[in-house]
This record gives sequence, C-alpha cells and structure tokens, in this order.
Amino acid sequence: MFDFENLSVYQKAKEFNKKVHTLLSENKVDKTTNHQLRRASFSIMLNIAEGSGRFTKADKRNFYIISRGSVFECVAILDYLLDIDELDNKTFKTFYDELEELSKMLYALIKGLST
Repeated sequence: MFDFENLSVYQKAKEFNKKVHTLLSENKVDKTTNHQLRRASFSIMLNIAEGSGRFTKADKRNFYIISRGSVFECVAILDYLLDIDELDNKTFKTFYDELEELSKMLYALIKGLST
C-alpha cells in the first residue's frame, strides 16, 4: 500500500472526483467546462498522491499547495455552472461543502509542513 492511500484527505478527494464524474456524465455541460472541471477535480487527488511521495517537506508542501489551488478552481467552475443554471443550489452547496472541507484539510497539511 502507498502512503497516500492512508490519507483521509486523499480518500475524500477521490470521492469528490467520483461525484464530479457522475455529475458531468449525467448533465449537459459544454465541452470546455466539462474538461476543465474533470481536470481540476482529478488534480486535487493526484497532487496529494504525488506530494506524499516526496522526500522533503518543501516538496510535499508544494504539491499540497497545488492541490489546494485545484480545490479553488473547482469552486470557481461550480459557481459558474450555478450562475448559468447548469447546477441547482442544493447540488452546488453539497459540492461547495466538500470542497471547503478539502481546502481546510489541505491547509492543515500545508501549515504542518511549514518551517
């Protein structure tokens, strides 16, 4: 087993990514937005995984920062989808809350690696 598989933040990011996949499979979202949201949500979990494999605190921290940036990117895309009525308020709130939790978890990891 790899270290990242034991991280709760990785598990939550993976679940979020699966929910995004389902959302985009069930809804007609334009190709560009679909692609960007898929990439951003995937980037959250992939950067957590890659960061966990780094040897120095600075390297780990950098990948967790990138992952957190992808969380923010997902929020912006979902906010856009809400504005153009491609997403209802309830669905937006569910995704938003999950992203807020991921952001806080990643912030804690980043802060813990700061020297």
